[in-house]
This record gives sequence, C-alpha cells and structure tokens, in this order.
Amino acid sequence: MTTAEVGVEFGIPAGTLRYYRASGVGPASFRLAGRVRYRRSEVLAWIDAQERSTRRGGVAV
Repeated sequence: MTTAEVGVEFGIPAGTLRYYRASGVGPASFRLAGRVRYRRSEVLAWIDAQERSTRRGGVAV
C-alpha cells in the first residue's frame, strides 16, 4: 500500500505517516521502486498494538 492508500483507508494523514516513519514509531514500511510501501498486515498489527497500549489499564506490547 502507498502512504496515500494507508491514509485513505485508515484515516491517518499522509504527513502523520511520514512523521511516524521518520521517528521510527509507525507501521513497518519498505521501499519498492523508490517509493514507500506498507504491507496491510503490518499496518493492521501496528493499529492493534496502538489500541492495546492505549486502553485504560493496558500495557504496551
């Protein structure tokens, strides 16, 4: 998935994804033909981890 596709599907602004990627805190990404790509499974796993770590009384995994 491209940065734009992730943004549209999951409601995360492209600028936020770029910031997360630069900070090393976002979903895992890779470059293919010089463009940043995300695997859907990695994005979903990252969202799941964010949900678990922000639940009241939850522990970050």
